[in-house]
Amino acid sequence: MAGRIPQHFIDELVARTDIIEVIGSRVQLKRAGREYKACCPFHDEKTPSFTVSPDKQFYHCFGCGAHGTALGFVMEFDHLGFVEAVEELAARAGLEVPREGGDTGAPRPNEDLYVALERAALFFRQSLNEEPRAREYLAARGLTGDSLTRFGIGYAPSRWDALLDRYGTSQEERQTLLRAGLVIERVDGGTGHYDRFRDRVMFPIRDVRGRTIGFGGRVLDKGEPKYLNSPETELFHKGRELYGLYEARQATRNLALLLVVEGYMDVVRLHQAGITYAVATLGTATTPEHLQRIFRLVGEVVFCFDGDRAGRTAAWRALENAVSEVKQGRRLRFLFLPEGHDPDTLVGEEGAQAFETRIDEAVPLSDYLIGELASRCDVASVDGRARLVELARPLIQRIPSDVYRELLMAQLATVVGMPAARLAELLGAASAADANPPSDRSRRAPPQRPVNTSLAGRGNLVRQAVSLLVHHPSAAAAPADLEALSAVDRPGVPLLLELLTQLREDPAASTAVLLERWRERPEYAPLAKLAATECLVSDPAAAAAELGSAIARLVADETPGRRLDELLARARDTALSDPEKQELQELLRARRDAGQPAK
Repeated sequence: MAGRIPQHFIDELVARTDIIEVIGSRVQLKRAGREYKACCPFHDEKTPSFTVSPDKQFYHCFGCGAHGTALGFVMEFDHLGFVEAVEELAARAGLEVPREGGDTGAPRPNEDLYVALERAALFFRQSLNEEPRAREYLAARGLTGDSLTRFGIGYAPSRWDALLDRYGTSQEERQTLLRAGLVIERVDGGTGHYDRFRDRVMFPIRDVRGRTIGFGGRVLDKGEPKYLNSPETELFHKGRELYGLYEARQATRNLALLLVVEGYMDVVRLHQAGITYAVATLGTATTPEHLQRIFRLVGEVVFCFDGDRAGRTAAWRALENAVSEVKQGRRLRFLFLPEGHDPDTLVGEEGAQAFETRIDEAVPLSDYLIGELASRCDVASVDGRARLVELARPLIQRIPSDVYRELLMAQLATVVGMPAARLAELLGAASAADANPPSDRSRRAPPQRPVNTSLAGRGNLVRQAVSLLVHHPSAAAAPADLEALSAVDRPGVPLLLELLTQLREDPAASTAVLLERWRERPEYAPLAKLAATECLVSDPAAAAAELGSAIARLVADETPGRRLDELLARARDTALSDPEKQELQELLRARRDAGQPAK
């Protein structure tokens, strides 16, 4: 297994990551003074209570209490582990993730499958150079050499054992190829294996890190199936993956829109024409997992379908899956091409500019939903309008966004000629929505009480000092007697000392950098809660002065306090001298005057 990711790299990664870009690519943010606001992505709400601070590089929701750094947001929103989230942000920043101690000798999980698939991709590319018939086919389809290289397109030779002969000489290698979905085990009475892909143009399917996880193969001539995909494997799940997503992210750093088409060739031709935000599902309908993945990256998706009957059937299946993902800040539209055309042929015929004009004119989900259902009913009759409402009811009730659901009902009410409030009452939309089970993200972040900022009951001065450091890490450079502070016997002082020492030795560029150093420590939660509170000191220089003053008061208060405790302890065991009694009385009076209870 690979070594631990060094802390200095995590510091650099968090410092180089802009939390506004990361969250803004998944949630629609609006500037509100020095911060940004949005409707919280972790629970459904009408009024924005989710704030993001570019200064602290920190987010916080006042509605459900969710908060954290850019790294924490990616973990929560994308449902990733810590390492995967680090790798995701590193890929975004163009950084290679280092490991302390390197490799310990054991392979990474599924490393053998990644190696087998990359070898197969290389073999298919090499085979394309040796097969004039495949190159002529691709040239006839209008693909350039640059597109072939960018998408790694290759060719699987017309043999039963071409790949096996190259990479399946041992039993262990054949088992790896089988697990990777590259070969098939004979079940017809024979023994051994044979190549899954034969005499096909090969399209490697890559994950977000650019690693080959599967293939799609298209026949050169007539044959069935026309397209053949890799089977489900440990790495490849076609209901989750999108062809061309890696290439789209490479082409555009900050994607705003994804165009979902149906075929590999459609994606390649659109990218070649300059429409580099096209992706495709892998021979399956658009699933909720596809949509969740899309909306982690962009706020808008346009589904593009052929205008024939099959295309409209596929579009309706996409809509049925899409309604459960309709939330504030998300936009879904539908584009239908002229009958007899697909994106591949149409962009070649009319060019990118005309095709993008069609994208701009795509139909919003609400218009498509009501229009399609209305086409199945006689809306000129009462019976037809009643049927339209009943057809729309289950789809409307699956929409999680209260705002969008109400607006859609208002649009439907106009079509059927009813007051919107009365239609909403008849549909029982509110009660039905309440009965729907919450989404995974809602369950992960239930509404909470306001954040407790007491830092587990520590003294006010200690909490004030720690809070100043959390909000202004640079304040750690303020003059302070750490040796004297170490003698202060108060809860929280050890944490304060460690923060001060750490930040003086290795300054943190922001609140987020400081917090990520404590992620694996029990103190992370109270520190993050402090980061979610408002700091009344906004200027770093003023924060340093306040911190120095708080530490000086802690040290000054400690000397009489310690002497008082010593005298009280001695008084329990033995008689005090007269001077000691007088001193004790003075210390008790001082504590009483300060409003502190006597022990």
